[in-house]
This record gives sequence, structure tokens and C-alpha cells, in this order.
Amino acid sequence: MLKLDVKITNAVHVSPARETFGGLYPLSNLDQTFPLVIEIVFAFNGEGRGRCFAAIETIRESLAKALVEFYPFAGRLVMGIDGRMAVRCTGEGVPFVEATSEDDITALGDISTINPAMLRKLVKHSDGAPTILEVPLLSVQVTTFKCGGIVVGIVMNHVLVDGKALADFIACWNDLAQAKPPSVLPFLDRSVLCPRQPPRIDLPHHEYAPRDRQPGLVVDPETKPLVYRSFCFKPHALIQLKKAARIATQNGSSVVPTTFEIISALVWISRTKALGIGHHETTKLLIAVDSRSKFDPPLPSGYFGNGIALSCAECSAGELTRKPFSFAVQIVREALASVTESYIRSAIDHIELNRVLVDCEGNSCCISKWSQLPLYKMDFGFGRPFQVAPATVPDNVIFVVSQSRESDDLVVSLGLTSNAMDVFSKLIQHELTVKSKF
Repeated sequence: MLKLDVKITNAVHVSPARETFGGLYPLSNLDQTFPLVIEIVFAFNGEGRGRCFAAIETIRESLAKALVEFYPFAGRLVMGIDGRMAVRCTGEGVPFVEATSEDDITALGDISTINPAMLRKLVKHSDGAPTILEVPLLSVQVTTFKCGGIVVGIVMNHVLVDGKALADFIACWNDLAQAKPPSVLPFLDRSVLCPRQPPRIDLPHHEYAPRDRQPGLVVDPETKPLVYRSFCFKPHALIQLKKAARIATQNGSSVVPTTFEIISALVWISRTKALGIGHHETTKLLIAVDSRSKFDPPLPSGYFGNGIALSCAECSAGELTRKPFSFAVQIVREALASVTESYIRSAIDHIELNRVLVDCEGNSCCISKWSQLPLYKMDFGFGRPFQVAPATVPDNVIFVVSQSRESDDLVVSLGLTSNAMDVFSKLIQHELTVKSKF
């Protein structure tokens, strides 16, 4: 494993450039269910080390300006007396770390092949935080390399925002860095996702579990040591997998599944086999779906918060692993199709009445697609990143990301125990090798 030396040279808090709202900012029911921390690194070639200082100044100053509009990031997460999380808008700011490395940025290699031991040196992580309440809502680290390359590491508290909201923030931040008017402004009123009165549960919601079945708001609860690996899916292999998983329709024709449906089904089957889940036990795949467009009318442009709904594909482990591949693909497809406005409203009401968290423990896992987020459009004025990747992956979560800016390859990253990862790797590699021969 490559040893990367990173030295922190400065650490400050960046506050909004002018005074902003100071009070309690309520969060939606959907926000309450995501006590996760997401760490992302953006790797840039830069413009030479001589210009790194100016680049850092630009990033820091434009961040202060962006926080005027996106002021909840500069506050702190608190727990109300009603047991609901909210943001206290203190304006105290976002942790901002400057760091240097005497290595060239090429020493990072392909950062899509996840390596937390190395990549987490490039983010301001919150290891040691006892609960999600102590994790800053946003943290930024800028690391400059000997060659002039730059890595911007961002850590977001998922309770406040999802990937789409973070991407909107980055777009505004980048515009301000280039002295442009913001192309995206936040819609801050989360009452558009408030529960109905009275709340009513119209549909089953197996994507959630009672809090007493989970570690609650604890960050990274004690588990067995995990091994992290990434698997590259090339377009040719995906085409072959699609052909093998055509879904029959009632009129005798067939439907070609999407790339994401194929990857989701294959990873779900392989993980279930690798964990040795009993054939009579239920296994779940929770799939993150951006719900903004599911509403009529859609959620307001720039909706700032968690617009993610979770679909739930579930069946017995025996059915999943013994039936044809198309069976798993069909279950995934039906789960995705189930996410409608009625489903989301019912989920919001279910959370209101039962105070639940996402059921992402044990036989369940969650898959999230980053490949369609505009993360490669980040540009502070010295070009776009050549690679964007997670620094690590939360337990029982699977990320699907683009391999690089110039590639159509997709990369699946996850963590498993050592023995389970060995089995999972063999299963995935077998599928990819077999399909690439056709």
C-alpha cells in the first residue's frame, strides 16, 4: 500500500461572508433517517505549485460567500426536546484545513479503487465523534502537491443534505470562485416535505426499522474490521449482462434493463452469497432514489435537503441466489418503479408516526448511484477534476461512481469482512470475465 505523507499547515473555521439567519432551522422527516457521514475527494491537475496559494485563497473566500446563501452548513446539528434533529444556525462556520504533500499527485494512482487508509488523509474526517450530532455539517480540506496538483476533500453530514443538494452548493461555490452570479440558489423551506395531517401510512415501508434495532445516531459503531475494494464495470460487459437479464413482459416481448438495475442486482446477489445468508432469511437491497421529480409539481429547483427516498427490493436469500439472474433484476426494477409521490408521502408519515431509521444493518444494504451527479463539473477556475471518488464507504452501503472524467466505466465500491470480500470478489470477477468473452 502506498504511503502518502500529508502535513496540515493551517486549520480555521470559514464563516459566512456576512451575517445570516440566526435561529433554529427545522429538518424534514426524511433528513432524520440518514445519520451517515459522506467523504468525497476531488483530484485536480492544478496550474503549478506557484499558484497553489492563490487557489486556496480563492476556494476559501468563495466558500465564505457561498455560505451566505447556504447558511445552514455554518451551523451545528442539535437534538430537540421532541427527539428530532434540527440545525442551530450559529454562523460559527465550516472547518477548513490546508495541507501539503511532497508527493506528486500521480502518487495517488486511480483513486476510484478505494483506499481509505490513503484517501482519508485528504479529508477533514470526524473520527472520534460519539454521535452524528458532533459531526460538522460540512468540512473542507485543500491539499496541494509538489507538482501543483490539488485535492479538495469534502465531508458532508447526510442529515442535512443529499448528493444533489451538495452538488447544487458546489455549483454556487464554483460560480462565486469565478466571479459569476450563482447559477443555483437554495430553496431552504423544508416544509414542502412535511407530514400530512393527520399522518397516514398507505403502503408498507420495509426500508425502515425501529431505532431500537439499530445503533441509532452513533457514528461508525464497533463492527468487525472491513476490507474495502472497488470493481470496474466496462460498457461491453454491461451490455452482455443486459442481454442475459432481459425481462419478459405479458405480451411476450422483453424489456432490456438499465445499467443501474443490472449492477444493483448483481451486487445484491453476490453480497448475499458472500455473507452466507440463510436461504430462508430475508435479504433487502435499499436503493436511493432522487424523489425531486416524483412530485406533481416537482420539488422546487434548488431544494436544499434530503430529497432521497429509498425503494426496497426484498426476497428470501434462497430465491435471490437460486433463481435466474433476471429474477433479481425484475425485483430491483419493480422496487424502483414503486417510488411515486404517494409512496414518498406515505414514507414521510411512517417516519412521523414511528420515528424510524433506514434499515441498513445485517442482511440489508443500501446502494447509491453517484455517476449521474455533476461532480465532475466542479471548477474553481483552475480546471475540472480528473477524478472524483469516495474516500471511504459507510458500513452496508455500496457506491456506484464514474471511473474518471474521460471514461464510461463504472466503479462499484463497498466494504466487507475479509472472508466475505474474498468470496464477493471471486463472484464478481467471474461474472465480468465470462461476460467479456461474448
